[in-house]
Parts: sequence; structure tokens; C-alpha cells
Amino acid sequence: MDIFLGLANDVLMEGFIYAIMAIGVYVTYTVLNFPDLSVDGTFPLGACVTGALILAGVNPWLACVIAFVCGALAGGVTGLLHVRLHITDLLSGILVMTALGSINLIVTGGKSMLAYYNKPTIFKTGLMTNIPDSAQNWAYAGLALVCCLVVKLLVDLFLKTKTGLLLRAAGDNPQYVVSLGKDPGSMKILGLMIGNGCTALAGAVLSQRSGSANTWSGAGMVVMALAAVIIGTSIFGRMKFIPLTLSVILGMVVYKLCVVVAMQLGLPADDLNLLMAILLTIALVLNNIAPSGGRRKKQDVNPTQI
Repeated sequence: MDIFLGLANDVLMEGFIYAIMAIGVYVTYTVLNFPDLSVDGTFPLGACVTGALILAGVNPWLACVIAFVCGALAGGVTGLLHVRLHITDLLSGILVMTALGSINLIVTGGKSMLAYYNKPTIFKTGLMTNIPDSAQNWAYAGLALVCCLVVKLLVDLFLKTKTGLLLRAAGDNPQYVVSLGKDPGSMKILGLMIGNGCTALAGAVLSQRSGSANTWSGAGMVVMALAAVIIGTSIFGRMKFIPLTLSVILGMVVYKLCVVVAMQLGLPADDLNLLMAILLTIALVLNNIAPSGGRRKKQDVNPTQI
């Protein structure tokens, strides 16, 4: 029983943390229809920036905010390469991802890993210090859930604003945005900043949970996030009473559950990336063959709201 509860705790905690990244990818992939590969670079960017700041004595919550800003700036570069320099979406993401590989090493002082196990983090400060040892793991999962829900609510609120409606319209029908006298390219840049900011924030939170930052921790993140988005919107997105952002969170939890089950069945850790690719392939196939009735890929934009 204890083993089962421990595995359930790990699934929920990691699921909620990675769901922050999945929400960001939902904005770029589903709302903007932009396949952003820079996610593999902004995730470790958030972790490395957070590790360097905490080692420098910066408040861990402030470190999360700064990590979000750094990720947003990286996403803005991806957008500028695509919108202003007319580089294709895939190549723009690849260029930024490649550049961030070096930038992350610069942030960490040339080290591939930063460790700060004994430093204060969001999991070791404030109310978390009063949690009994027996309940700490569930308290950590609860804090991860709170962080995830805050991001979800903020994204939901933003998408309901006039700017958010323009962002959604830019992904659905850029020409309509032009007819309103607005620049769809600027909306793409903004969406990429939000998406990569969330990705970097997820890296920051996960880094503080583990007490370390790895410059190569972003490998496969875009595959994981896309799988969660597709699983969530395909399964839970059909239920109209479940917001799409919530379905993405549930999709990430389901994804992490599949990974844990496979590992418990004896799958070697070295084959984890292969499993991630297989899960994404299955999700894509199921998404394509599923009946379209009742499925909500995007929230409809009412022109009168803009």
C-alpha cells in the first residue's frame, strides 16, 4: 500500500509540475497552431536560471518569476525570427533551442549541473516548514497543484481578454485579425512568449523540487508536452464542462501515469525517450481517427467580443 501511495504521489506531483509546461505548449500548439521546438531549450533555461539565482541568495519565489521572464524573452526571440525575419516556425524553434544550449551553460558557469540541496526553495520555506515529515510528500504535491492551478487560471483569464481573443483569432484566422487593423505577427510573438514563459516556470519549479538544475533536462520536453495536450484535448476535451486548460492538466497526469506503469512493468530507464515517442504517436493516431463530434480543438472566437 505504501508503495502504491508513493507512486501515486510521484505521478501527481510530476504531473502537476509538467502540466505548467503543457499549458504553455497548449497556447502555442493548439491556440496559435505553432509547432514550437524551443520548448526543449526554455525548460532547462528556467531550471538553470533558478538554480543560479538561489545559489546567489535570491528569494525562490522571485527566482520563479525571473525564470518565467527569461523563458518569455526566449519565446519572443523565436517569434521575432519567424515573424520579422520570415524563418519557418520549425527552424525558428530549432535555432533558439540550439542557442539556449550554450546560454544555459553560461548561466551555470560552464557546469552541466548545479546542485543546491540545502538552499531554501518554495518547497522548504513559509508554510511548508510546518508540515510534518509524514505528510511532506503530499504537501509537495499540493504545492505543485497550487502552482499549476494559478497558471491555469491566469491563462484562462488572459484568453478571455480582448488581447487574448485576438491571440486566439490569430491562430484561427490571421486575415480576420488584419481586417481589424491588428498585427497577427505581434499576437504570435506574444503567444510564444507566454508559452515559453510557462515552460521555463515548469523547469524552475521542478528544479526547486529536486534541488538541482541540469542543462540537458529539456530533452524530449516538447514530445511530452504535445502528448499531454493531445491526450487531454482528445479524451477530456470532448466534455464541454471541462475547460481545455484543465483537460491539458489531466492529460499530463494520464501521461505520467502511463510512464510510471511502464517503468513498473520493467521498462529500462534508457528506453524512456522511446516510450515518450510511442505515446505521442498513439495519441496522434487516436486523435486523427476519433469521431469529430463533440471534440473541441479550440475555443470558438466570437467576433463581437473583439
